[in-house]
Amino acid sequence: MNLQNLANKTAMTGWQRASKAWWMMWMVLGVAALSACGSSPKNDYGKISPDKLYADAKDDANDGNFETAIKKLEKVESRAAGTLLAQQAQIDLAYAYYKTGEKAQSLAKLDRFIRLHPTSPALDYALYLQGLVNFNDDLGLFGRWANQNLAERDQQASKDAYESFRQLIDRFPKSKYSADARLRMNHIVNTLAAGEVRVAAYYLRRGAYLAAANRAQQAVKDYQQSPAIEEALWIMSQSYEQLGLMDLRDDARRVLKASFPDSAYLKDVKVPEAPTATKGS
Repeated sequence: MNLQNLANKTAMTGWQRASKAWWMMWMVLGVAALSACGSSPKNDYGKISPDKLYADAKDDANDGNFETAIKKLEKVESRAAGTLLAQQAQIDLAYAYYKTGEKAQSLAKLDRFIRLHPTSPALDYALYLQGLVNFNDDLGLFGRWANQNLAERDQQASKDAYESFRQLIDRFPKSKYSADARLRMNHIVNTLAAGEVRVAAYYLRRGAYLAAANRAQQAVKDYQQSPAIEEALWIMSQSYEQLGLMDLRDDARRVLKASFPDSAYLKDVKVPEAPTATKGS
């Protein structure tokens, strides 16, 4: 064998060895990648039955691990689609979203559940949870917003909560959630009324007497049983007096006296007697 042939053979052997080494390296990397994928949570969940995965998610939620519970419940919902288990997963997902502060996702899940499953045995709980997500038990504490223009605050969420609770009570009066829903409805009414009256008081302080009278009048109309109506009637009387509408002022004061005879707002305020019919009229 001449030197040229030996050189060619040596070069070929070196190339083959290099190719084999590269091939082996890629095989090792491929196996490692597949091993990594096989150990991911996604594939681990895939090896668990929907029933077992749901039970695990419930345990996570009970332990306060809502983020982990959400991941598992999402898998249950997709893998058990069309079953009662999937419906239950949807409800639990809505609650888990609520507990993690994902209000929009929780409401979206509940809206979809209520729309698609109007005969579900869990519908009363779905309505209750929908109201709970929108419910804000700090709504009445307006002191923390003393430096804000209360007329700009949106109370739509509380109104939505009230509507959900109302539907629950109307459709499922004997539901175990109805008693609590009634208490929350009363709270919503009182805090919404207080909000309206505070806005009316704001207008009164600013000298916007017509706006103050109209806002207070609306509060009296919409929330007749609320304690805040006492102040609303006083605001109406003050506003009407500033507007020169004395008959309306006197009417507001008479209603205030009749409804709240011990009201502090009646001090130093002359309340005209209601007109009486003359004999023979």
